[in-house]
Amino acid sequence: MLKPAHIPEIAPEAAHTVAVIAFEGISPFHLSVPCMVFGDDLARLGAPRYRLLICGEQAGLIPTMSGFNIDVQHDLSALAQADTVIVPAWRDPDERPPEALLRALRKAHARGARIVGLCLGAFVLAEAGLLDGRAASTHWVWADDFARKYPRVRLDQKVLYVDDGDILTSAGTAAAIDCCLHLLRRDHGAEVANRIARRMVVAPHRNGGQAQYIEQPLPATGGSDQLTTTLDWAMEHLEQPLCLDVLAARAAMSRRNFTRRFKMKTGTTVSQWLLNHRLAAAQRLLETSDKAIDRVAEIVGFGSTVSLRQHFTSAFSVSPAAYRKQFRRQ
Repeated sequence: MLKPAHIPEIAPEAAHTVAVIAFEGISPFHLSVPCMVFGDDLARLGAPRYRLLICGEQAGLIPTMSGFNIDVQHDLSALAQADTVIVPAWRDPDERPPEALLRALRKAHARGARIVGLCLGAFVLAEAGLLDGRAASTHWVWADDFARKYPRVRLDQKVLYVDDGDILTSAGTAAAIDCCLHLLRRDHGAEVANRIARRMVVAPHRNGGQAQYIEQPLPATGGSDQLTTTLDWAMEHLEQPLCLDVLAARAAMSRRNFTRRFKMKTGTTVSQWLLNHRLAAAQRLLETSDKAIDRVAEIVGFGSTVSLRQHFTSAFSVSPAAYRKQFRRQ
């Protein structure tokens, strides 16, 4: 049995209690994300202040992954008073969370608390059975592992976060900030969320359906054979009208032989490989240059702004112009 922890009196203006789960080996940065959003004094912004509780399996000192300890004031019994329970990134996706934590999460959800799994915190929610039959997100690096481990969950590997009403999950660190700001926006409106975002110097609103801002791993070429030389050349000449016939001819291979060897080497088709590299090149130019978008489209081989916009929006759920606006260096 867990001993009840001391719970401070609720201040009159504190209308909503947020409990954040801490555990041995937690990343201090991931723990700080909900603390920065919900621990701020919102009263002067015209919104009720949140009551923030840091809770662990037991109260007391726990070690972080960064080599220092943090003093956790509350045990899991504090979740009984939480309106929102947040699980930051779990320390190891292959490690089953303690049964006491899983039981506390199920109990909190059953009584109506809003449950949030940030980044690898989604693994904890899934292990508790809270995501069965629901849509969810997690960090793209562990998405395949998540999908194999929890086949009943409808995992969306691309989006920043998923708001499924009383349960929310997010992708990596930056997406965890987006998810918490989204919760703040749900509770108190866009103006309050925007002010907190400006204070944190982050984008005030990134829609959950927006794709994770990562470059999905593009199969490395490696080696010095004719196929590798051809692919290296193609990456340096994306502006040209490249296709299977062009690449096969440059590699001095038949279409059939080139296609077979290409698939063995890259694991994908020629058209998809070219699209991936063109999108990655477009991302880099939009982030680091002031070139006009139509010029970017030409440089990376899309030919027209319309084609770039269609492919870019399909891949990242955001237009090239909006992407540049969020990533432009001041």
